[in-house]
Parts: sequence; structure tokens; C-alpha cells
Amino acid sequence: MSATTQTTGTGTGAGKGAATQKVSLYDEPGPKTRRNIRIWSAVVILILVGIVVAGLIQFGSKGQLDADKWTPFLSWPVWEYLLVGLWGTIQAAALVAVLGGFLGLFLALGRLSRVRVIRWLSTGYIEIARTVPVLLLIYLMLFGLPQLGLNFPLIWKLVIPLTVANSAAFAEIIRAGILGLPRGQREAGLSLGMSEAQTSRLVVLPQALRFATPSLVTQLVSLVKDTSLGYIVAFTELLYRGQVLSSFNHLLIQTFVVVTLIYLVFNGALSTLAARLRTRPSKRSLRKPDAAAPVPIVGAPVLD
Repeated sequence: MSATTQTTGTGTGAGKGAATQKVSLYDEPGPKTRRNIRIWSAVVILILVGIVVAGLIQFGSKGQLDADKWTPFLSWPVWEYLLVGLWGTIQAAALVAVLGGFLGLFLALGRLSRVRVIRWLSTGYIEIARTVPVLLLIYLMLFGLPQLGLNFPLIWKLVIPLTVANSAAFAEIIRAGILGLPRGQREAGLSLGMSEAQTSRLVVLPQALRFATPSLVTQLVSLVKDTSLGYIVAFTELLYRGQVLSSFNHLLIQTFVVVTLIYLVFNGALSTLAARLRTRPSKRSLRKPDAAAPVPIVGAPVLD
């Protein structure tokens, strides 16, 4: 992972001269890599299309594509029931994103701290949280802590384990954004008389968070998928509602196909947002010089 800074400038004439600064958190792929990406993308798409076609043929032979098995999903009560689960998924994901984002920010700063104890504690937390399965943490919240007298509401039995796991991922993304910035950014802040804390808060962190935003949004996609573990604690989220609905209408395949489509639409929107953020914030356009303003020449006398 590296950061590149490119600044190009044109002449100082009227209407000319736009300086563009490009900062990228990742290395840009070369022509050969881009060609290989297109080829393998086409291959994967063909494989997926083949799997879908084969699945539809198999479903059709078993009568799973009959109209009477899909008609119930055209009624509003069924969609209202599923959308309540989607709202629960959004609530849990939003709580984890906020809590995990704040905790991840402090962990990233702690891992970059010059104080050895803080750096060791932050590193230890991140490494342990990244290796322990989320399912194990949920079982600990569900069966372990109640024996100690700590019984949290259902949503927190899901949010707390996900926060522990995702805060470590957020911390590594933010730390990569900080390390990816050019060293001159910090040096420029210090040269202006700012302290280390002011430079980090006013110069480094805003830019690092801006460049790490696409990766943070991508992590949200994984976070939304992890909320499906809420069925273990019987939290009202999308997958849990799908399970209850399938046991009621006895349309297992149809129900989970609809639930899958809802996940695809929601996570696809987040992935699209991440892709747009990945291309937009990497380019900075400085203000064009004013055509009416004279261009100062170093060493020339100032005349009234």
C-alpha cells in the first residue's frame, strides 16, 4: 500500500493554469493488470450466469418456479414484514459503524503512538479482535455473560461483538490512510508552528479519513452481512425475519431468494457508493489563477 502525490501545473496566462493534485491510497494497476482484470471479470461473470441458468433449470424441473409459489411476495404485508427486518439490520449496522468507527480511530492513533505501552495495548487488541471469530463473541454474550449477571438487550448482544470485531478492521483502514499520506503534510503543519496534536487533528486526520472513506464504506458492506448473525440471538433482522416467514408460508426457497435480492440491492448500493468515493476524492483541483490579477515577478520593482 502506498500513496502517490502528483501535482501538475500549466502556464500563468489568463484562463490557463489549473493545478491538479492526485493522492491515491493504492497503487494504480498497469495496462497488463487492467487487461487481466477485464479478462477474469468476464470469465467470472460467465460462470455466474451459467450457475444461475443451471439453478433456474433445476428449480423449474422441481416446480419451484410455479406462479402460485411467487404470488404471495406480490402482497404488501409480506414486504412490510421483511422491511421491518431490514430496518433492524440497518439499526444494528449503524450502531456498529458509529461505535466501531470511534473505537477504531482511537485504536489507530494508539497503534501509531510513540508511547510504548499505548502502542502495545492497541496492537494487542487489534490482533486479538481480528483473530477471534465473531460467532464465538456472540455466544459469549449469549451464554457466558448472563451467568455473571450481565444480561444485555437483544440488539446489544449483536452490536457489542460486531463492534469488537469491526473496530479492529476500521483501525487498520484508518492507520493505512494515515501512513499513506505524504510525510510533507505533517512537516508542513509543524513548520506553521502547530504542535504534534494540532497537526494530527487538523492536518493529518481529515485527509487520512477522506482518502480512507472508500475502504471504510466497503467495510460497511461486510458489516451489513455480519448482522445476519443476529438470528442466533433472535434479534429482529432481515435473515431472522426470512426464517420466520419461511416457516409460516412453507416457501423456503422463494423466501430466501427474495431476502438475497434485498441484500444484493442494499449492499450493491453501498458498493457503488464506495466505488464513486474511490474515484472522486483522489483528485483535488486548486483554484485557477485570476485572469485580471497580475502575475508577480520575483525581483521586479513594485510600481504604483
